[in-house]
Amino acid sequence: MAIPNEALRKVLMEIEQKSIQSSQQIQLVKAQIAAKKRESRILQLTASEVGVLPSGTAVYEGVGKMFIQTPPSDVMLRLEKEGSDLKNDVTNLEKKLHYLETTYTNSRNSFEQILTRAGGSV
Repeated sequence: MAIPNEALRKVLMEIEQKSIQSSQQIQLVKAQIAAKKRESRILQLTASEVGVLPSGTAVYEGVGKMFIQTPPSDVMLRLEKEGSDLKNDVTNLEKKLHYLETTYTNSRNSFEQILTRAGGSV
């Protein structure tokens, strides 16, 4: 059973549109993952620097336009919490990336299958 050309074009346009949207979202998610990994690396470097300080060292954290003296142990706890939050964010973004890549691949495969079945008559 042959699909009318107009209906076939409409289906192909929808699949192509979904493929383009998935591709754009993939790029966006990859950029978000890279940014989160950079933040994580900065936290690791900060933690390693604060970790080697003697316990009585004054450490200051920025709050708005001022700085507040904070014990190094509190800073380390905050850095660990932020680090675990970033790891969770990266994990969730990687799951989203996998979903988007699967959607993109399926869209492209569907597009190619329709073209092969139609014999390129579109």
